[in-house]
Amino acid sequence: MEYTVQKLGALAGVSTRTLRYYDEVGLLKPARKSSSGYRIYGQAEVNRLQQILFYRELGLSLEAIQEIVTSPSFDGARALRDHHDKLLQRREQLELLIVNVETTLAELEGRITMSNEEKFAGFKQKLIDDNEQKYGEEVRSKYGDEAAEKSNAKLKNMTEEQYADIQRIEGEMFTALEQAMEAGDSASELAQKAADLHRQWLTFYWDTYTKEAHAGVAQMYVDDERFTAYYDKRRPGLAEFLRDAVHVYTGTKA
Repeated sequence: MEYTVQKLGALAGVSTRTLRYYDEVGLLKPARKSSSGYRIYGQAEVNRLQQILFYRELGLSLEAIQEIVTSPSFDGARALRDHHDKLLQRREQLELLIVNVETTLAELEGRITMSNEEKFAGFKQKLIDDNEQKYGEEVRSKYGDEAAEKSNAKLKNMTEEQYADIQRIEGEMFTALEQAMEAGDSASELAQKAADLHRQWLTFYWDTYTKEAHAGVAQMYVDDERFTAYYDKRRPGLAEFLRDAVHVYTGTKA
């Protein structure tokens, strides 16, 4: 069966403008064009669009999606299995949050008493699952499954006070980092304070700390666009400036 832009858009729940844009950037080309110049899509394009929408739902950028689905080694069946696994993780995450809300309501109504650990268990699991979804593959390939699992376990067992400390330290780090970036010197006292705060922040998640691993993570912030976006959304170039400050801090600057 073949579809025009309008029919495929209606079928998939996306706008015709989106489909035209996907064509323009080479993400989803039509199978052919009619004698009148209309884009015509076949079953292969329908399947490709389904994959694109799966990845988009999982939060990947269009650039990342294009790299995946246009790769010569792309395996549609394997991709579906990966999607299935991630959806199961998301369902588990939602179920934890639902249980958390129901239990909290029961406490408010005086039927039970919740510990502080129980109150935050669902949120910590959500953070773990989000991190795994966004960065798990890169982190595990670079540092190994054991290190990743230890980090997740450490986060899961954090107390409310420790979690609050993480948020405070990260906030202080960003403040120091942005102020230091204005001066433009990654070796300045303020930049090195930011690098030390970053070390403190990391040690909440890491089982052990080394300068080499610290420098490697800072480099990954620049090499991986998802990490870069997290820092650069505050100020363009912030990930690179943090990398430079950490390299000075750890003595690994060339």
